[in-house]
Amino acid sequence: MNPADCRFYAGVDGGGTRCRVRLRKADGKELAFTEGGSANVHFDPEGALKTIQATLHRAFVEAGITDTDKAHTGLGLGLAGIVSLADSARVQTALAGYCHIKAESDAAAACLGAHAGADGGLVIAGTGSAGFAIVKGTMTGIGGRGFSIGDEGSAARIGWEALRQSLLAADDLAPKTKMTFHMMKRFEGDPAAVTRWTATARPADYGALAPIVFLHAEKGDAAALPILKKAVESILALRAALQRLGADRIALVGGLAEPLKPWIELAAKDPFVQPLHDAADGAILLAGGKLL
Repeated sequence: MNPADCRFYAGVDGGGTRCRVRLRKADGKELAFTEGGSANVHFDPEGALKTIQATLHRAFVEAGITDTDKAHTGLGLGLAGIVSLADSARVQTALAGYCHIKAESDAAAACLGAHAGADGGLVIAGTGSAGFAIVKGTMTGIGGRGFSIGDEGSAARIGWEALRQSLLAADDLAPKTKMTFHMMKRFEGDPAAVTRWTATARPADYGALAPIVFLHAEKGDAAALPILKKAVESILALRAALQRLGADRIALVGGLAEPLKPWIELAAKDPFVQPLHDAADGAILLAGGKLL
C-alpha cells in the first residue's frame, strides 16, 4: 500500500537503552507515546523485536486503536543495530502486516527528526555514538560501528574506560582517585568480581556507569577528567566529519547530550543546534507520515 493511503503512522525509536513509540494520525495529530526497554537488533534481535512489538501494542491501546487498524498504519523504525539493507529487510519481514513499513538505523531516524526532514547533520551520543548526515537526498553514516570496535564518546565507552582505569588503580598500575574508589566499591573492591561482570556485560551496562564519571569530573577528579576530555574530542571529531560532507546544521542528541553539553562548550562555543523533533518523529517521517 502507498504510504499516503495509511490512516495512522507509528514511529519507533529503538536504542540500546530504551524503545520509544509515537503514534500519529495521518494529519499529524499525536495519539500516543509509549516507552519500553532495550531494542538493539544487533545484540539481541529476538528480544528487541519483542520489545518493539510490546511497546507498539501499548501505543495502540493508549490511542484506542484496535489490532485491525494495524493494516492501516504506516510503521517507521529507527533502530540501533541496523547497519545494512539485510538488517532492514529482516526487521521489515518480522514486523509485516502494516500498510507500509520502513526500517533504518536509529541515526537516520534521529537525523530526519532533528531537521524535520530537511538536510542536516546529527551526532548521537547515547549508549552508543554515531554521526549521520542527509545532504541533497544522500544519507551518510559516520562511526556507529558498535561497542566492540567503536562508539567513541558514548556512555558505554565512558563507563568502559572508567572501569578499566579503576581496575588498573586497584592493581597499583594507575593512581587511585575518588572515582576509581567509587567504581570499585560497586564490586565490593574485588577485581575478580569486575572480571566476572565483564564476561556478560552489554553496552547499556557499561553506559550505566557513566554518571559516576560525570559526578567525579565535576569535582576535578584526575581519573575522570581525561575520560570526559577524550569523549568530547570524539564527539567534536564526528561533527567535523559531518561538516566535511556538507552538513551545515548539526544537532546533538541522545541520553548523553545534556550531560556532555557543558563539557563540549568548554572546548567549542555553541557547536550544535537544537533538534526540531526527536527520533520517534523522524521514524514517522521515514514511514511517510506528517508532523504538526
